[in-house]
Amino acid sequence: MSLSTYTQDAQTELFKKTGTSFAFSKEQYEKSAVIGVDYVSLSAGMLVPKDHVKTLIDGLSEINCKGIKQDLEKNSKAEIIKRELFNYECFYTGDIDDCVIALEDYGITKVEIQSAFDLISPTVEL
Repeated sequence: MSLSTYTQDAQTELFKKTGTSFAFSKEQYEKSAVIGVDYVSLSAGMLVPKDHVKTLIDGLSEINCKGIKQDLEKNSKAEIIKRELFNYECFYTGDIDDCVIALEDYGITKVEIQSAFDLISPTVEL
C-alpha cells in the first residue's frame, strides 16, 4: 500500500472532469489535444486546459489530504515511516531526506523518521 492506493481513483476522475491528459512527445500531444483549447503544462507531461488549472490544482490538493487521512486511519505512523524508508531506498543510500519530504504533509517529523531508520537499519540486509 501507498498513498496512491487512496488517491488514484479520485485523481483519475478529476483528470477526466478537467480534461487533463499526459503527453511526452509532440505526437502524443497532437493525439490528445482538443483543437481550440489552450493547454498549460504543469509537470511530468501533464497538460490541462487553461480554464481548469485552478480546479485541477485545488482538487489534487484535496484528494491528497483525504488520501493522507485514510492512510493514517488504516496504517500506523510507524508502518508508514517504514514503508516510505524502503520506498525511497533510504537503507541503501543512508539518506532519509526524500522520505522526510514525502512525509511532510503527514505531520511526521524528521526526528521520527530518523528514529525509525536507526531502529530498522541494523536489521536490513543489503
